[in-house]
Amino acid sequence: MKETTGIVGTGIYIPEKRMTAADISSATGGVWTEQAIIEKLGIRQKPMPAVEDGTQEMGARAALDCLKNTGINPLDIDLILCIGEEWKEYPLTTSGIYIQEKIGAANAWAIDLQQRCCTTVAAMEIAKNMMIADSNIKTVMIAGGYRNCDFIDYRDSGVSFMFNLAAGGGAMIMQRGYPANILLGTHIITDGSMARDAGVEYGGTCKPIDAENLNVAYKSLRLFNEKHMKDRLNAVSMPNWFRCIDRAFEKAKISRSELGFLACLHFKRSSYKYMLNELGLTEEQSIYPEDYGHIGQIDQILLLHLAQQQRKLQEGTVVAMIAAGIGYAWGANVIRWGKTISN
Repeated sequence: MKETTGIVGTGIYIPEKRMTAADISSATGGVWTEQAIIEKLGIRQKPMPAVEDGTQEMGARAALDCLKNTGINPLDIDLILCIGEEWKEYPLTTSGIYIQEKIGAANAWAIDLQQRCCTTVAAMEIAKNMMIADSNIKTVMIAGGYRNCDFIDYRDSGVSFMFNLAAGGGAMIMQRGYPANILLGTHIITDGSMARDAGVEYGGTCKPIDAENLNVAYKSLRLFNEKHMKDRLNAVSMPNWFRCIDRAFEKAKISRSELGFLACLHFKRSSYKYMLNELGLTEEQSIYPEDYGHIGQIDQILLLHLAQQQRKLQEGTVVAMIAAGIGYAWGANVIRWGKTISN
């Protein structure tokens, strides 16, 4: 029998600054009304970064909150998997190693992972498998920050589905042999046909930032092939999500009918309601982050954190996290909350 791995606890950091639906409407030049942003896009407000809210710094602050919430000694952490975004304080610095130093995890080693907004689900599966495979790894910190909202041009209607991008940090500690909150199964799908359909246009080796593009470069998160990406997503996105969910439950060896809470990313309200209905869940069995927007891969940690605060997770509740990221990736996992039940 494989040794189990469980979630010890979570930590979160949310900046104080807010951008409201009215602010977003104004930024679009009135193309999107406040009401449409609230009702269709599902955003009432979202956290935005202050100058000091760097990606690495927010990840470190969330990690410190996680240590406080769990009581884990940072010297007992063996590995840090950083899920922070590539947009950070200084290019080519390693975010996980920065977090290691800030939290005093001197006995750990750290590495950065990237799968855009699917990174948390992927990191949890990687953490689980590394702990099972390597007896020297017992305690793993997953942490990172996100502020890709900096790149959004609200007058570009092609990226209206990214008007929800926000800022924040999240952290989670997983442990081999922990007798509660067990990660039971995960499934991830990637589709390379959309690998370069979206991204930040300027700042890489293909289109370096220069004097001519400087004024647009830092607002250039956009669709490179809008028709292909949107047509492809319309055809495969929901089926891929449900495939990930179903396969995760198969790997967990439990029925999907046992699902009791959905920890999802922020997406448009109609898609959220459709997914709940298809999964046989009520809105009480999830949390719609309309006051947080989409903090990338931090969403799943935030939802799990809020669910604990709001007492939505009972002993034995089956939780599924779902995520998706440009590139394109979809992921889902299954967690049984509470103490392990002996057979």
